[in-house]
Amino acid sequence: MYNQKFLVRNSRKKNKAISQINVTPFVDVMLVLLIVFMITAPLLTVGVSVDLPKTKAAQLNSKGDPIIISIKQNGELYIQERAIEVTQLLPRLKAISSGNKNLRIYVRGDKSVPYGIVLETIARIKSSGFKKVALVAKLED
Repeated sequence: MYNQKFLVRNSRKKNKAISQINVTPFVDVMLVLLIVFMITAPLLTVGVSVDLPKTKAAQLNSKGDPIIISIKQNGELYIQERAIEVTQLLPRLKAISSGNKNLRIYVRGDKSVPYGIVLETIARIKSSGFKKVALVAKLED
């Protein structure tokens, strides 16, 4: 009889619930999310590949998403990631902006594109009434 009571008491102590939190699954999930974000973050930039010139100028810090106009090496013109004709640039910008002339517009010109073409594009955009037009370049290492 004494042995039975002893066994019952021991079995209660062994089946006690563990009051600690197991963080291993949490760490696993967080590492997977970190890897996913590290892979997808570079893909969120504008998809037109342009070899930008380098500069030592400071970056502009502004809120909101700008419209990005890219000029590729062969002279093709893009608004965001969509190719357009040069003659369609201003009508498309006016349609996108809905009359907002304070919309930020960034021009990304490949470094092998003649400087005159990039300046001509910026001048056409400014002459149509847009006030915030900027040229994009890479920062030097």
